[in-house]
Amino acid sequence: MREAKIKRTTGETDVSIKLNLDGSGKYDISTGVGFFDHMLAGFARHGLFDVDIKVKGDLVVDDHHTIEDTGIALGTAIKEALGDKKGIRRYGYSILPMDEALILCAVDLSGRAYYSSDLTFTFEKMGDMSTQMVREFFYALSGAAGMNLHFKQLSGLNDHHIAEGAFKAFSKALDAAVSYDGRIDGALSTKGVI
Repeated sequence: MREAKIKRTTGETDVSIKLNLDGSGKYDISTGVGFFDHMLAGFARHGLFDVDIKVKGDLVVDDHHTIEDTGIALGTAIKEALGDKKGIRRYGYSILPMDEALILCAVDLSGRAYYSSDLTFTFEKMGDMSTQMVREFFYALSGAAGMNLHFKQLSGLNDHHIAEGAFKAFSKALDAAVSYDGRIDGALSTKGVI
């Protein structure tokens, strides 16, 4: 089993994450930000990852540190759980419909961090989560995991649908990228490592 346990404690947050990349979509999530919990539950269920996330953050300030530090810790967990990346497909993508929203997500587990997104939100908040924190979460995650992560919003009007489409598209793209292919000998790179 490809698993990781991460603990990240700062003056602003206390984050504990358990991740199993070879799970069945079970989750136990509590960040103090209800909408964010809903997004992370969708990530776990639709990617078939087993995830346990517990966060205590300085929500009296706002949701920024809680969500950003969760991204850093989850990205670190993904990187640790992947190990040497031998035999994995490395690349994954998903084009996911969520009602009127259609979101494309592409992932390369290259070991190099890069983030690009044109997700566009209309309002400042979705429930108790700031819409700008969607970008901050995925930016932090991609950096900590060492992955290329791209989003394209092909359509969408409703902020909830756009955000949920992004989290689910990411889960499906990551599931494809971490999956094994019996034809791959070692790491999928001409360098021999990724």
